[in-house]
Amino acid sequence: MSDKIKVGDYLIVQRQKYMKLAKFNNLNTTVQLGKDQIEMKLAENHPYYTTFQLIPKQERGRRQFTLDALSTPSEIRNLKELLIKESGSDNRNITDDRQSQSLSSEEILKLREDCESSSEVIGKLVESSKSFMTKTKYSQEKYLKRKEKKYFEYITIRRPTIRILCDIYWRLDPEKLLGVRFDTLSQIVSYSGVCSVGNYLLYESGTNGLLPAAMLNSIGAETEAKLVHLHPGNVAQKQALMAMDFPAEQQGRCLSVNIYSVLRHYYQQKEATNGTEVAEGEVKEATNGSEAATVEEVKIAETNVEEPEIAITDGTKKRKLEDGADNNESVAEGEPNAKQVKLDKEKQSWEIENESAASTMEGKFDSLVIVAKEHPYSILKALLPFVKPSRPVVIFSTSREILTECYVDMKTEASVTYLRLSSNWTRQLQVLPDRTHPDVTMSGNSGYLLTGYTVG
Repeated sequence: MSDKIKVGDYLIVQRQKYMKLAKFNNLNTTVQLGKDQIEMKLAENHPYYTTFQLIPKQERGRRQFTLDALSTPSEIRNLKELLIKESGSDNRNITDDRQSQSLSSEEILKLREDCESSSEVIGKLVESSKSFMTKTKYSQEKYLKRKEKKYFEYITIRRPTIRILCDIYWRLDPEKLLGVRFDTLSQIVSYSGVCSVGNYLLYESGTNGLLPAAMLNSIGAETEAKLVHLHPGNVAQKQALMAMDFPAEQQGRCLSVNIYSVLRHYYQQKEATNGTEVAEGEVKEATNGSEAATVEEVKIAETNVEEPEIAITDGTKKRKLEDGADNNESVAEGEPNAKQVKLDKEKQSWEIENESAASTMEGKFDSLVIVAKEHPYSILKALLPFVKPSRPVVIFSTSREILTECYVDMKTEASVTYLRLSSNWTRQLQVLPDRTHPDVTMSGNSGYLLTGYTVG
């Protein structure tokens, strides 16, 4: 992992408290921050956490900027020390009549074009304000903070972390994370006991790759542990996983496979080696004789599952395998069809991943984590036989009623003990001198966790 910014990296572009995830695809990459378009080519080969000044390009009607690296962040001027010289005792005599600023909108736009830095622009605005000197010190700081947010000319490029990625996704849309906030994510990782030893099983149905990235980050780089990441779709969401830029060896320990495909492969392989009757007996024994988890029902469920879609390189469209087609047979006459050869190669990749995941499932796992949009109980019953005794089980849902149903069913079957249903709620505080209080706007409940340990 390089300490310098290079083409192909995912970057966190930060301007004050605002952060954005962007990929540095090539030297022509630009990042949109509000109405500002920033060219990233001059950031290449600079160390991470470098602060850059935005240099405007001389193009009228467009707010485009290039980057100029600062040798030290202390070059950023402190406006509070420069502009706050005297303050009023209170704001009772200040009237908001829209007449306190003597500069017009056209003059401010021209001022922004003529001045070399945002500090000069804000300084001119303060000089032209009739009420700035009569405001209290706190009001003056708020005024400067608003102007800094609008005219701030510095950005910092940071390396992606799990905390930053979670905050960015949560701010954009909590539903893209299935409602998993950072405090909830930390509890999921903690309860599951993910570490550098063992194998771990995860099912999630769409968190932009944040859950597998967090668990793989806890596993570490120099270990023999594995993570089997199950998902319901044809392709797993891996944006956060790719943004973390794990080493290739660590990245290879995460096997992302379709849950229906790998379960079908596992049971078909088991029937081929041990016979149907032995497989049925083992599954019944593992599920304590539960009638709902017999092999017959597994077979019925699997027969209704469609084959994963296979990408055909002829164009950008995806097609499903035709019913009854035998993809292992070669063409009877003439040379093999080029499309068929490509199709076989593409199919072979996910088949290899299924085989690797199925072999890991034979040895069973040290924990099970389920974060799903669907009702988790049927998924739990399908995956619970693959977890070792006395190992943690963690289920997340935004609905308390769903987890309550799971709690009652699991209590009845006695397959999991020490069941606990908990909710997560965090309060963010503004901590400033003489102004410490909870944030005015903050998120509420971040879902519920059902935790327990398997019974041997």
